[in-house]
Amino acid sequence: MCLPFILFKQYRSSASRVVRREEYEHQRGPQGKACPAFLTFFNMAYMAGATVELPCHCKPHEVQSVVWFFRKHGSNSEETRALTDHHGNKLLDSSRIPHGGDLRSRFFIRLFSLLIFRAGVDDSGIYICGSARGDYFYAYDLDIQEVQELGFAPESKTVRMSDGRGPRSGQLLYRVFTAFRPWSRCDRCGVPGEQVRVGLCYVHSRFLHVRYREANATVASCGSGAVPEAFGRLKHRRHGARLEVRSCHVTCPREETPPPSESGKFMVFSGGSTTQTEMQVSYLNHPADHILTLGCPDAKPGMAVAWDRASEPVYRLQSSTNSRIHIDAGHHLVFTPATYQDSAVYHCWLQGRRVAEIHLLVYASLGRSQSITSNADFWAAMRLVFRCYAIMTAVFCLLLIVRVGVRLRRDRHTD
Repeated sequence: MCLPFILFKQYRSSASRVVRREEYEHQRGPQGKACPAFLTFFNMAYMAGATVELPCHCKPHEVQSVVWFFRKHGSNSEETRALTDHHGNKLLDSSRIPHGGDLRSRFFIRLFSLLIFRAGVDDSGIYICGSARGDYFYAYDLDIQEVQELGFAPESKTVRMSDGRGPRSGQLLYRVFTAFRPWSRCDRCGVPGEQVRVGLCYVHSRFLHVRYREANATVASCGSGAVPEAFGRLKHRRHGARLEVRSCHVTCPREETPPPSESGKFMVFSGGSTTQTEMQVSYLNHPADHILTLGCPDAKPGMAVAWDRASEPVYRLQSSTNSRIHIDAGHHLVFTPATYQDSAVYHCWLQGRRVAEIHLLVYASLGRSQSITSNADFWAAMRLVFRCYAIMTAVFCLLLIVRVGVRLRRDRHTD
């Protein structure tokens, strides 16, 4: 692990490492422009809980492996971490990603691109895509913003938040605002649904760091490294993201039955069925008193996702991030923690269609230092058992007394 640190220290010491233009001039950046001769940091902002994808632009075709470097804002080069090995072959099963785990347990490499699942605020920083021989192809200034407010949508799409002026001259140093993305489509059809839009915090200033400038030299996200440390008010009081929700109701589109194919005609002739079930059914067992995160299959960032518990919808307007059960920014259904009462059948809606059915069973989990009597519901269950036993015993004794009384009365009549 020493080599990546040495490479990054060489990059820091040269402050403006030159990427060989004659070697990379055929590559194109995210806006279709030629790759810059000097490494700059492309600013990107996301809401916490979302899945982030960082493509490795400007990589020459002959390079078959890349190395990703990560450094938090404000830290030195010694704190740089390498997120991949020199072959870029780290694999990760997205269904086994721990909730709130370390960054090393939540990233995945796909076609040289870095994917970060359930990104958190601590994942903000500088990400550099390079090679083992000391070349640096592309760099990102990633800003992950926590949701500070969840509510109904205002009328305007951009909300001014605050201004910062110089202490003496009164000169306008920066202006902070919230930029909203377009509304998502309605997450349900045929029943009342919801639409969401994400608002991220940005700062407008003429004093942003020149190394972070890309397309717009005067705008960057609030948590970007381009914001000078002199803007202490903005740095100490971080303006977070906003998630706004509004109700919607759309009718389900009529699904047209495609004409049967030759194989379908043969199935009908042979007595088989040509109908294919699109609903994905899965079964999940999870220990109680642990955090549980349910993800919708085939869901991608930007898609509309909704959740139902049996036939009861789980609305964002009725829950928040402080609730025990809520939908996070990545459209996961989060239980903090899961309890026995959460055992049920859950349905997932994707782009207005119900696509998955999850049978959840929450069971008791006993650790090495725990016993069955340490469970909070143990004594309540024991009281219920003893109560039922007492009732059954009383009924049995009553029936026995009645039977004895009937027999004594019969014996008297016979005498």
